[in-house]
This record gives sequence, C-alpha cells and structure tokens, in this order.
Amino acid sequence: MGRLGGQVSVLYFGRMDVFEGLNPEQIDAVKAVRGPVCILAGAGSGKTTTIIRRIANQVSSGDLEPASILAVTFTDKAAGEMRARLAALGVTGVRARTFHSAALAQLRHLAQEPPGNILPSKGLALRQLANRLPKPYRFRAAIDLATEIEWAKNRRIRAHDYLERLGAHEPPIPAELMSSLFAKYEEGKAARGLIDFEDLLELAVDMFENDSYANERFQGRYLAFTVDEYQDVNLLQQTLLERWLGERDDLCVVGDDYQSIYGFTGASARYLLEMPARFARTKVVRLEKNYRSTPEVLATANRLVPRLGGAEKVLEAVRTSGPVPAIELLGNSEDEASWIASRAEQLHKGVAYEDMAVLYRVNYRSEDFEEAFAERDIPFQVKDGSFLARPAARRMLGALGRRGSSDVADLVSQLARRDGFVEEVPDDVGGQELTRQKDLARLIRLARQFDDGAGTVADFVTDLKARFGSEGEGRGVNLLTYHRAKGLEFEAVFLPRLLEGELPFKRSKTAEAVAEERRLFYVGITRAKTHLTLSYPPNGTPSRFLDELDATSRPQQAPAPGSSGASTDAFKALRSWRAQRARDDNVPAYVVFHDSTLEEIARCNPRSPRQLAAISGIGPTKLERYGAEVISVLSGLE
Repeated sequence: MGRLGGQVSVLYFGRMDVFEGLNPEQIDAVKAVRGPVCILAGAGSGKTTTIIRRIANQVSSGDLEPASILAVTFTDKAAGEMRARLAALGVTGVRARTFHSAALAQLRHLAQEPPGNILPSKGLALRQLANRLPKPYRFRAAIDLATEIEWAKNRRIRAHDYLERLGAHEPPIPAELMSSLFAKYEEGKAARGLIDFEDLLELAVDMFENDSYANERFQGRYLAFTVDEYQDVNLLQQTLLERWLGERDDLCVVGDDYQSIYGFTGASARYLLEMPARFARTKVVRLEKNYRSTPEVLATANRLVPRLGGAEKVLEAVRTSGPVPAIELLGNSEDEASWIASRAEQLHKGVAYEDMAVLYRVNYRSEDFEEAFAERDIPFQVKDGSFLARPAARRMLGALGRRGSSDVADLVSQLARRDGFVEEVPDDVGGQELTRQKDLARLIRLARQFDDGAGTVADFVTDLKARFGSEGEGRGVNLLTYHRAKGLEFEAVFLPRLLEGELPFKRSKTAEAVAEERRLFYVGITRAKTHLTLSYPPNGTPSRFLDELDATSRPQQAPAPGSSGASTDAFKALRSWRAQRARDDNVPAYVVFHDSTLEEIARCNPRSPRQLAAISGIGPTKLERYGAEVISVLSGLE
C-alpha cells in the first residue's frame, strides 16, 4: 500500500494487477520504477502497454505521486490515449503531454513574461513570402518550405547561421533564397508578436537555463519522466528534456531505432541508442515478442535486421502460423493496381476492407489505386488526401466549373501551366511539390485521353468524379504513405511499386538516407498482421531491398517441404526449373518464385491451373507466365 496525497491507496487500486498478462521482459520493465530505464521495443511488442503499466506501478507502489510524473509523447491523440489507459487502471493526475503542450504549460505558469500567441500554421505566412520568389520557385508548396524551416529549427539552426550550417543538406529552393525567406519569416513573425511551435521549445529551454526560480519550481514538482517514441526525438526536444532533468536521471525512454523514419525533420535515434552511455546505471530492456504478426510476416521482416544496424531486435511471433508473404512481378503500374484490387476482392471473403492497406512512398501514387478500386466498386479511404481533394485537382475542378464547352485537353493544359506545371520536375523539389506536379501531369494526361472532340468540360469533370470520387468516409481499403502508416496495423498489407527510385526514393542519395528508406520498408512489412504482398512492375529496376530479403535463409517459420520423398523430389525439381527459367529471363530467382512458394507447390502437388492458382503467392500473372511449366515439371516426376 502507498500513501498518495494524504490518502491511503490500495495496491493496484483494486482494479488490475499491473503485471497481469505481461511477458517476463515487460514485467522486468514495469518493476523498474526508478532510475534510468531504456526500453528497446520492437514493432508490435506491446510497448504502450508496458509503459502504461510501469507508470501505474510507479504510483501504486508508493514511489511517486501521480502529479510528479511527466509522460511525453508525440501527438495529442497518443497523449489522450495514455491518460485514458492510465485512468482505466485507476491512475489519475499523471501529466501526459506532447513536448509542445508541456512547454506551453510551463511557459504560462513559470515564465516572467507570457510566451505570446502561437502561429497556427506556417503555411499562410510562407505562401505570401513564396509568392514573391523568382518565377521558377514561385509555385513551390508552402509545406515544403515549412518543413525546411522546421528541419533547421529542430537542429537549433537560426536564420542568421542557416547558410553556414547547411552542410550537405539540400533545401527545396536555392540555399541563398531559402536563407532570405527564413529570415523574412522570422522578422514577420516577430513583428506581429507571434511564435511558432519550435519557438515554444526554445523559449522553454531559455527559461530553464536563465531563470533559477522557474527551474527550481519545475524540478521541485516533476520527479520522474517517461518519453515514448524516443527514436523520433530531435536535438531541440532532447535539449529541453535535459533541462527538465537537470542533474537527475529518473528517466524512462521507449523506442525502436528500426522505426526511426523522420530524419528529414531532424529526428535521430542516436539519443535512444546512446542512453546507456549518458547514464551509467541505465537498465536496458528489450521487447522482442511480437503480438501483431504471424511468424511468416516476422520472418520476412527479420531478414532485414542484419542491415538495419543499431540495437539488434529479432522479432519473435506469439501468434500461430499464417500464409507465406508473396513477392509478385506484375505488369505495368496500372496492371499492378488492378491486380491488387482483384486480390483485395478475394481477401474480402474473410477480411474487412477496412482492415486492408496499400502503402506507397509518396502521396501521388494513390491515384492508380483510387481508380482501380473505383472501377470495381471497392470502397477506399485515402489517409493523406485523395487525388481530387489535393490542391492541384481541387483548383483544376474549381477552374473548370467556371468554363463552358471547349477543347478540354487544351484548356486543362493551359490551366495546369498557369498553376505552375513544368514538364521536367527538378530532383530537389519537396514531397508536396512533387505530388502537386505529378497530379497536374496526370490531369493533363487524363484530359488528352478523354478529349474525343465530343465531350464537354462538364463531361470531363463528371468522368473524373466517377473514376476517382468513390472515396468512402472512414470506410474501405486504406490508401496511405509508409510514414502515415507508422503506429498502425492491418490484417492485410500490400507494398507495391518496389522499385529503385520509389523505395529507396530517388532523392535518397547518401548511405544515411538509404538506411532510412530501408527502415521505412521495415515499418511497412511490420504493419501486416496476416497477409503481406510485395509487388513491382517490370518497367523499372527492382528495389535493392528485395535482394536483401532474399540474401539470407528462408523464414524459419515458413512451411517446409513435406517429409515424403515425393515432395522433396518435387521441391528439388522445381528449384532446378526455376534456376533455368531465371537465367533465361535474366532475372533473380526469387522473381520467378520465392522458395517458400515452391515449397507450398511441392507440398500441394497441383495437377491443374485451378489447383495451382489456389496456392498463396501465385497470382494471375505468374499463373499465366509459369503455370504450364510448373505443372509439366510435376507431371514429369510421376
């Protein structure tokens, strides 16, 4: 029992044993209620449950009062969930906030002067500044410019030293222009008495460094800290955390360096990995038991582990076996989207559409899948903004709505060029501007395809809405980027367009950038609970990450060839055939069939195309391309 706030509280608050249902490693972390603790939590390993229970144990054991604990995470939604789950355990009063909301509260209560009004968005201010840039750069998306300013401020780079601290980093517009725009943004903000979200953190750092009264009051109140998603912390946030701690070390951090995918914002997993070096008595706990995915999915993810570096975590499945992940070589990008839509229809017999996801690297890739799903009347939801809801199409639809009948193709082309469309998109544009340019190009292409001389502008708009306007409101297959998918999970996951230039993305030119792209791929794989499909069209070079998946031994949990001599002979014969076919086609062996698929074919011993098509990993394209040969190989063994 522990005495909290003058009242005696029953251990575990009479609701739940905080250790109930935990595995040994989680229990080890929950028991460590004081001192520096570093929880290296693999994907799907129950990290949120672990830190919630640890905080509950800090309180129920009597070591700490709830109000003396500050728990920090990265979104208001996650902070709210943390408070709700603590309340379900009977723990109230713990402060669960984001870095920014915590800094704002501290400035309001402790600073000698109020912090000022917060700029709600950098976008409008930067759009006005960008409109005055030289013409080639005038249409760059404001969000890309905002991301660049955040990149600098998160590294504690000010406008006056921006140029000298750029290093090898490439801004979205020429460095001199970006430096000038950054300075004007800061000047305009100051003139209006505004601060942005990064300023909140800098002001809080400054207060704790220079105001002993504020520092003493804060450290007298907060005695212990928990930081979730610690791999996503940047220098500015880490600096504030160090000011909170002072000379103390009562800190628990949880994170996974394998899921560190926000380097473009300044985030770095090194603070997580270097925790034991900063605090000599750090207790390190590894959570590697995965409660999300089947052994087959995890075996695929674990193949990347030797190349991920950092703190090795090999995920171990708690769930029972499931289907072997498929690697599919499909037709062009439209065929690939159509095949995925067809596969989603098949899976829908046992999986809700809402529990399926298609992941892609950049937003504009949603368009192929929106069209393919709409053609089959499959509901879908685009998490990062559907094609017709994004800026380029929205502006185009607005402009077309004010026009009568005319030459549709020419009109759309004129409007697109007026909106800043360029034929050759520079490599250094940011993701938002790249999406806008690709959307404009697609609108031009669609107008040319539509324009037969008879259709009107109104007909074209109607056609666009029919082809792309079927997005469900919170229902249907999830279409989203890899970054947006982090923290989510789905019964079935499709990872299409696994090509060089897509993943890794074409702007990833350094070893560090490619490493982050590999972690994105790992994040994508580990979103899948049961069904995982990796695919790519032939009009490009297969991603190097596919080679890396094939570089090590087969998944330990994958179905092995049957014990009978017949299935073993079949597997050997199929591998021999595959090797020859791969040489003939000048492709890697796994492009023909993955070993696990050959094992399943050998085990099932199909005698007809229909029987062969029923095997996981064999889609319509592979059935047409290789089906007759496979059946011939098996028949020859009789």
